[in-house]
Amino acid sequence: TDRKKLHTVPVGQVFRLRPFHVLVATGGGYAGYRKYENYKLEQLEKSGVELPVKVASEWEVALYKSVPTRLLSRAWGRLNQVELPTWLRKPVYSLYIWTFGVNMKEAAVEDLHHYRNLSEFFRRKLKPQVRPVCCLHSVISPSDGKILNFGQVKNCEVEQVKGVTYSLESFLGPRICPEELRFSQAPPGNSFQQQLVTKEGNELYHCVIYLAPGDYHCFHSPTDWRVSHRRHFPGSLMSVNPGVARWIKELFCHNERVVLTGDWKHGFFSLTAVGATNVGSIRIYFDQDLHTNSPCYSKGSYNDFSFISNNNKEGIPMRKGEHLGEFNLGSTIVLIFEAPKDFKFHLKAGQKIRFGEALGSL
Repeated sequence: TDRKKLHTVPVGQVFRLRPFHVLVATGGGYAGYRKYENYKLEQLEKSGVELPVKVASEWEVALYKSVPTRLLSRAWGRLNQVELPTWLRKPVYSLYIWTFGVNMKEAAVEDLHHYRNLSEFFRRKLKPQVRPVCCLHSVISPSDGKILNFGQVKNCEVEQVKGVTYSLESFLGPRICPEELRFSQAPPGNSFQQQLVTKEGNELYHCVIYLAPGDYHCFHSPTDWRVSHRRHFPGSLMSVNPGVARWIKELFCHNERVVLTGDWKHGFFSLTAVGATNVGSIRIYFDQDLHTNSPCYSKGSYNDFSFISNNNKEGIPMRKGEHLGEFNLGSTIVLIFEAPKDFKFHLKAGQKIRFGEALGSL
């Protein structure tokens, strides 16, 4: 008589599925399936098989975007900042090193016990002598990574990988006011691409560099230039590995990104850091107001910040090779810049490149 009563719940209520759970489970399962498909395609590509271009349909993109990657990336960021016990650091980091092929001999601090959490390990610095900056070429690689694509921008379209393009205007956003880009003299009636080209005889060029999880995660200034404006696009955080970039058209336009624009000796110059899954954090060292993957920003919007003011009319001067920013994990850097027609890239699509090595020159 003194026993507590047990209250039972109908089985239907216990196993009741909510729409959010169904959406997450479906989207997550489909994302996993696509990962497996992309892995098979990468293996075929490595064996020399020419792969046909197959672009995702609208419903496939919508299903992928339904996965709460922004929330998951914020959770991953919190996890990365948890301090690991000293005895656990070496096993955890060693597993990561083995999985992604990290070369710790290049790290400024090789002792794994030095890194208190995963975030510090991801953002490890390199020994100064392991990345000499090329002085003979005008544009160098801003980061370690893999060259996905490069060449001239044509018809306001940029190739993210061979055969898959995105809109130049969608990627950079509406044209910045001429007062900030004081070198811009193009008439407003021209196309978006023509408005960026400031000097007769010049062309617009692009280069896409993919940073794998095992790469050095900091990025540097690719040339001597002046940063006058920052535009932050909150967005999705879909994977940007080459398999997904080949599958989703305008992937870089969907994802969160930070666009830095300014000018160099030949005219317009821009560097864009594109976020990806688990890479919600993009840091620009001289921009303390930038906060990426924040719940206070909604997708589909953008916010601008000008580095030109009454007290600073020159913007932020950057020297070639100077530290510019960092990711919390691998992602993508996109360079779009103006140069004379005799500018030549010294690259091959798919090649590995390291920070400081030549991209191209006149």
